Amino acid sequence: MDRLRIQRVSRNAVAVASAVILGAGIVSAQARGAGATGRQPAGSPSAVPTGVVPPPGYVIGAEDVLGVVFWREKDLSADVAVRPDGKITLPLINDIDAAGLTPDELRDRVNKVASQYVEDPNVTVVVKAINSRKVFITGQVSKPGAYQLGGPTTVLQLIAMAGGVNEYAKADNIAIMRSENGKAQALRFNYKDVAKRKNLAQNIELKPGDTVVVP
Repeated sequence: MDRLRIQRVSRNAVAVASAVILGAGIVSAQARGAGATGRQPAGSPSAVPTGVVPPPGYVIGAEDVLGVVFWREKDLSADVAVRPDGKITLPLINDIDAAGLTPDELRDRVNKVASQYVEDPNVTVVVKAINSRKVFITGQVSKPGAYQLGGPTTVLQLIAMAGGVNEYAKADNIAIMRSENGKAQALRFNYKDVAKRKNLAQNIELKPGDTVVVP
């Protein structure tokens, strides 16, 4: 009887040990399989940040904030501000020109440079903040200074944003100072006429860099 009991206990112990060994083997195989197929040497996909919708014809300028995202290279992705010299600095790539380019043109440039270090970099450029599209108004207005062009803005609208012309302003001799193709020009704006709905064509849409002078 004792011998039979010992044999049963021995068989049960062997069965338990076999189950443990088999389970360990399955876990080990799963781990090896995950390592073989689930490993992503370049990291998991980077999330693309949200941004603002650039206006038509937008080109990158100084002080703009950009999100440069590498699809599977989080360590290379960064949010960067365009410096006054028009460059941005990215990990590994270092300095690269950005000002004067569209977001798509910058993406292509970063892709080209990054391909020297990373296989198939797959870059996305997101505009997070536009700080370069500024116009200026000076002289006889309530709030002179720099104003962001968040959208299409006319001369009259800018004057309104600046609190309107002062009492003793020469409102019929306002000038819009503009530089195009390296040439400076002055465009006249008669506030009194526009206020009377005359010569409305002079109420032009402002461009980044324009300065409105109210004498």
